[in-house]
Amino acid sequence: MHKYIYSIRREEPSDIGAINQVTIAAFATAAYSSGTESFIIKALRVNGQLTISLVAEEGGVLIGHIAISPVTISSGSEGWFGLGPVSVIPSRQGSGIGSALIRAAIDALKELHAAGCVVLGEPSYYGRFGFTFDVRLQYLHAPAEYFQIQSFTGNIPEGTVEYDHSFNVTS
Repeated sequence: MHKYIYSIRREEPSDIGAINQVTIAAFATAAYSSGTESFIIKALRVNGQLTISLVAEEGGVLIGHIAISPVTISSGSEGWFGLGPVSVIPSRQGSGIGSALIRAAIDALKELHAAGCVVLGEPSYYGRFGFTFDVRLQYLHAPAEYFQIQSFTGNIPEGTVEYDHSFNVTS
């Protein structure tokens, strides 16, 4: 069995085109995809809201990406971020690259002394990384069970969460 060796690092300006291609490929056949994930990442970058942008690279080729951006909470609590989109090229999906990107992004958020992180996704998948459902923090634009949180401080604010307006782009 071939052992893949990849590294995770921060995005560099020269990675932007490859990030776009990885994102498009990763979501091309995803049933839950809006088809706008690559536009969202570009808008986050342009709007100065791409707080953390990590890539997985293997042999000089980008094979994965994760974006982290700030979210707002109706109660005014600060220091919370949203995880995603997370992209891995189709041929490497299911090989642990997405998990490694998520763990690295969570570690990077903790280094920034973030209060916490939210994610919209499959509960059984994101639960492995410490995300849980909590009724105190809500996202009104998706089924409640798919919106999960992880507090890094032990404090969970009450209110509704909104992602940056970059998530509303369609092109």
